[in-house]
Amino acid sequence: MAIFTPSFTPSPSSTEPAEIQQVIESLHLVPHIEGGFFAETDRAKETLPSPFPAQVSSTSELAPKRQGFDPAIRNASTTIFYYLTPNGPQGGFHRNKGRTVHTLHKGRGRYVLIHADEPGKEKRVESYIVGPNVAEGEKLQWIVDGGKFKASYLLPDEENGMESQGLLISETVVPGFEYCDHDFLSPAGLTELIGPEQAEGLKWLLSPLGT
Repeated sequence: MAIFTPSFTPSPSSTEPAEIQQVIESLHLVPHIEGGFFAETDRAKETLPSPFPAQVSSTSELAPKRQGFDPAIRNASTTIFYYLTPNGPQGGFHRNKGRTVHTLHKGRGRYVLIHADEPGKEKRVESYIVGPNVAEGEKLQWIVDGGKFKASYLLPDEENGMESQGLLISETVVPGFEYCDHDFLSPAGLTELIGPEQAEGLKWLLSPLGT
């Protein structure tokens, strides 16, 4: 099993460097419950009947209800900016029901996926680096289908470096994102999906909201 370790230590009470704070303010970003910062930039006016069963998720009560939300309807798509920073450097394991298309704007990070939707008792774990160095296999665009758990964490801007100006991406969710279509992975759930040995190495990527 590959060993993953954090490059930056979360410090939510610390002030971000001026360059990073400027990005947060310019893009009107706010803290995301997954970790990092975000802003919704588009919610398609077109709607469709929800393809998902009506049920309460583990995050349904953790975020304010969107004005006009109808659990039987979904917007065709939604898009956000998402930003990991040195003080908010990771997004904890979570799963969306919808398909998510990710597009890189700047920075580098690592994504770890657990293919919970695939058959078999012990689920497949996949990981890759997102960043501008396509010659070395870093991704500029990546897609995570619904039903898979994902986590992400910030890497230095340069290989073997120490500093980062943050990882800024866009995410488009199809059909559009709603918190009732989202859930966090719990410690017990992590062990059940990938076994105790792999879970021990990845538990630092769990969200504190995954209970």
